[in-house]
Amino acid sequence: MTNMNSRMIALLLMLLASVGTRADAEAPGNQHWDTLSTQEQQALAPLRDRWDQLPPERQEAFRKGAVRWSSMSPEQRAEAKQRWQRWQKLSPQQRDAIQKRFQRFKQLPPEEQERIQQRQRWFHSLPMDERRVLRERWEKAAPAERRQMRREMRERYRHDPAGARAPRRAGDNRR
Repeated sequence: MTNMNSRMIALLLMLLASVGTRADAEAPGNQHWDTLSTQEQQALAPLRDRWDQLPPERQEAFRKGAVRWSSMSPEQRAEAKQRWQRWQKLSPQQRDAIQKRFQRFKQLPPEEQERIQQRQRWFHSLPMDERRVLRERWEKAAPAERRQMRREMRERYRHDPAGARAPRRAGDNRR
């Protein structure tokens, strides 16, 4: 499984966990806490008090997440915990925006999803300082400048679809 897929799964689990729970009544078809295996109970311990009130589809999603968690290395778990902590610090508006973006992403054709994932892999392959500079440039850019940056990126990927090279710098005439 690729690093990007791992991140997407972790993000999805975080999104699922952030959605409110149904506390009014137990939904038919729920799996009771006592029927979970010991390993599942250990992984899902933070949900114990509200487990029986979760809808069956949420329970199943969390159970799948627990399986995924148990297959992670300690390093992957530490990264997932850090992502979860960052997610928890976001405002509800920021979370909502991310969830909407993720939903839009999932509706894209597979080729477009792959193109976006290539860009993401390329960006994360850059040294931290370069990423910081690009982020700052993006955040300070006016809408017209952002459109130009997007055009530059599209042009770059036309010539280097794998994203293997570093981004062109001003005055760099490579093609």
